[in-house]
Amino acid sequence: MSSLQKAAQTALKVCMGLKQNEKILIIYDTKKRILANVLAKEAKKVKLLKIPESKVHGQEPSKKTANEMLKHDVIMMVTSKSLSHTDARRKASKKGVRIASMPGITKDMFLRTMKADYNKIEERTNKISELLTKGKKVKLTTKKGTNIIMNIKGRRAEKGALIRKKGNFKNLPSGEACLGPLEGTTNGIFVVDCCFFEKVDKPIKVTVKNGYATEIKGGKSAKKLIKMLESINHKDAYAIAELGIGTNDKAKITGNLLEDEKVFGTAHIALGNNISYGGKINVPIHLDGVFNKPTIFIDNKKIMDNGKLII
Repeated sequence: MSSLQKAAQTALKVCMGLKQNEKILIIYDTKKRILANVLAKEAKKVKLLKIPESKVHGQEPSKKTANEMLKHDVIMMVTSKSLSHTDARRKASKKGVRIASMPGITKDMFLRTMKADYNKIEERTNKISELLTKGKKVKLTTKKGTNIIMNIKGRRAEKGALIRKKGNFKNLPSGEACLGPLEGTTNGIFVVDCCFFEKVDKPIKVTVKNGYATEIKGGKSAKKLIKMLESINHKDAYAIAELGIGTNDKAKITGNLLEDEKVFGTAHIALGNNISYGGKINVPIHLDGVFNKPTIFIDNKKIMDNGKLII
């Protein structure tokens, strides 16, 4: 058995808990054809669905694709751009479909992260998620200048790393404890030194007032980020949408968001759509900014010190 086949089996059997009688839909675009085919060969009742590459993360798929997503037990979205924060995905999840979103996944990342112990990652993620769900306020700082506070009271954090229960939805590779802070409550600065939509050429400094990014400074990557947000032509593109804490010890920083935001010892803050996190902001964009070695306090209790978990 090749290492790719082995990784595909881990993804399907361990992470997704795919059963022999279940129908699986694999959505892919041209750039991700090879990985999609590898996964399809390891499944039985499988349908491959090729779609055009989306222009931005969070762009709705066609009605035909959205309808097809309701007809299967399991979906794996092996795409260049993310379909995670779309109504199509949310409707399928609501119907009980188990979904893995894999935007921008590469062969190297797939091979590396499928060697992880996902049961251990599940345990670690749940520990942090429970603290977030019970918490009221979170403060994050870094040596690079992050100093930000947000209200999370009443928001439920995403649990686990496995996608085995009806309606479960996660990225693959998985490994993050995340939630949507209350709208209008985040204030401070976060400095992204890993990646936003790409590996940043210079750290991006984002100033936040009352839940919205009011200033973005940095190099070429910052200018690209500003253009992407401006293209949405809506103030809610600048809203603080998510706080996430990475829990996958096999993930490493590569400049690819899918993996970077899962790295154990990082945190990320997203702008844009927060519907998936129980929020009210529905815009066709969701961009995560990942930063390394945060110190994190939940209700004044330190849970992470310079990237090291201390709970």
